[in-house]
Amino acid sequence: MTRHFLDVDDLTADELDAVLALAERPDLPKVLAGHGVAMVFEKPSNRTRNSTEMATFTLGGHAVYIQGHEVGLDTREPAADVARTLACYHRILCARVAGHGTLVRMADALDAAQVDVPVVNLLSDLAHPCQAVADLLTLRQVLAGPAGSSGPSGPADLAGRSVAYVGDANNVCRSLAKAGVMAGLHVRVASPEGYALTAADLDQLGALAARSGRGGTVTTTSQALDAVAGVDALYTDVWTSMGQEEEAARRRDAFAGFTVDDVLLAAAAAHAVVLHCLPAHRAEEISAAVVDGPRSVVWIQAAQRMTAMRGLFAWLLGQDGAAR
Repeated sequence: MTRHFLDVDDLTADELDAVLALAERPDLPKVLAGHGVAMVFEKPSNRTRNSTEMATFTLGGHAVYIQGHEVGLDTREPAADVARTLACYHRILCARVAGHGTLVRMADALDAAQVDVPVVNLLSDLAHPCQAVADLLTLRQVLAGPAGSSGPSGPADLAGRSVAYVGDANNVCRSLAKAGVMAGLHVRVASPEGYALTAADLDQLGALAARSGRGGTVTTTSQALDAVAGVDALYTDVWTSMGQEEEAARRRDAFAGFTVDDVLLAAAAAHAVVLHCLPAHRAEEISAAVVDGPRSVVWIQAAQRMTAMRGLFAWLLGQDGAAR
């Protein structure tokens, strides 16, 4: 059966471990040699496009960048037909879309036709799973050593570590929380009223944590200082995502007090690091002093986007290039 990657929990905790282990290998075979990877972008991106193209290249493949207007998903041509067409030429189909349902229809169309081409979510309104894989890789790199230790000492086991996400509980937050509980992290989410994880989100995360069996947890609060107290890592994202520009002024008012600044960083553990999936709006969701400061690991995080894609592609195809 073809394995798609529409969100982190399309994998089991053990499978996520396998993806991370493959990503960290410097000697991955050229599993995409002679193959193409289609990249459909309804929304633009700096890191996602470059990391996906270069991951494809390092695995021996050829990436083709396709802007949304070129295929007209569900306007010029149904998403299912776009998927069937691109699968004629490519070994993997990646898409960065406005609506998550577009990805589901693409994957369903390929499954119904028994076409062995994985669909990979490069971002949707509900999830950003490739970013979450990169986030775990970053934390494994910079928080090495057992929980309770004061700093890096080797390959990291993240079980028992803590990360506070401060801001809008958006697609990035949901995928991070899923990846976190699957890795055994304690995830704290601080959001103002109206921008928090929903009861349905929390129910899903609780079930995922229990199923994963790693001891991961998710807690929520409306107080940023409570969330960051003593944590190993702080994480934030933009308050206004693409497509929400008309809400920008309202969101700035709602998120007053949720800027990751020196005050919040001082409340975290002394060794705590700061993550941001970028682009960063300095003086809004994060201060310049923090994002550009010595405890920021955002550039390591950005580099891990390509590492994550390498591991994911290798896992989806298998080391010999055969589908799983």
